[in-house]
Amino acid sequence: ADVIYVSDIDEKKAQAEQLDLMDSTAFLPRPTRVISVGADYEVLARADVIINAAGDITKVATNRDGELYGTTDIARTFVGRIAAAGFEGFWINVSNPCDVVTRLVHELSGLPSNHVLGTGTSLDSARLRRAISQRTGLSIQSIDAYMLGEHGASEVAAFSQVSIAGKPLAELAVERPGRFGFSGDDVERDGLNGGYDIYNTKHCTEYGICSTAARMVRCIFNDEQRIMPASMLLDGEYGEKDVFVGVPVLLGKNGAERVLELPLTAEELANFHKCCDDVRKNIKTAEGIAAAECK
Repeated sequence: ADVIYVSDIDEKKAQAEQLDLMDSTAFLPRPTRVISVGADYEVLARADVIINAAGDITKVATNRDGELYGTTDIARTFVGRIAAAGFEGFWINVSNPCDVVTRLVHELSGLPSNHVLGTGTSLDSARLRRAISQRTGLSIQSIDAYMLGEHGASEVAAFSQVSIAGKPLAELAVERPGRFGFSGDDVERDGLNGGYDIYNTKHCTEYGICSTAARMVRCIFNDEQRIMPASMLLDGEYGEKDVFVGVPVLLGKNGAERVLELPLTAEELANFHKCCDDVRKNIKTAEGIAAAECK
């Protein structure tokens, strides 16, 4: 990026982040300006992409829904202001519960759905691939695997669609059971709980999620036409409508350009529908919070 704006309601923290990032620019391949804007949110309307990571990580220690009561309130303080200032770029939401907050950002921003996406199950999919890599000894880049649904407890591993260099894992498990015949349930558990395993020891997860968001930004900036899992508004795909959840998405200069539908098994699809219903329950909870505060 040519310019990075750092925004935080704690202006001293924003300034400290600015200085830390400025130190890093000495090692970048091109000049990059870093500007702290504090809570002057309207300045962000100049940006091409905004990454929302506002929240309190301590509230998500055991459940990504734990931040629901804070992150939705926080988003309401700035998304509308940035929209009113004329922002026409792209939102990438990190804040949890990711799918609920992404939907709220979409509503408050007034932007088309392709301009608003969440990191969703992209990091969870990376954790799933990492778990398979650890069991097989193969490079994570050679493994194609997706976690689908909410970025939360009900997400689903599309285990039937896992492949390595184009060959289905199910076939490899028959040919070489000693190397590829591991438990799908165990691998799915690693994809789901990987974040908590990290958090419980170091009290944050930073490298995976920052790399996820940065990769999405590059896909948009460079029109990469790359397929990544992301939280996107479904409009009939997978038999679901009007819900943001993590699915494989084509990312390019137009943002989230389209959803790719995987041929899931009946069980996987049923679990996916249940997952979408869980996201809807959280949306109703968030709407209830907002209604109560208005009273």
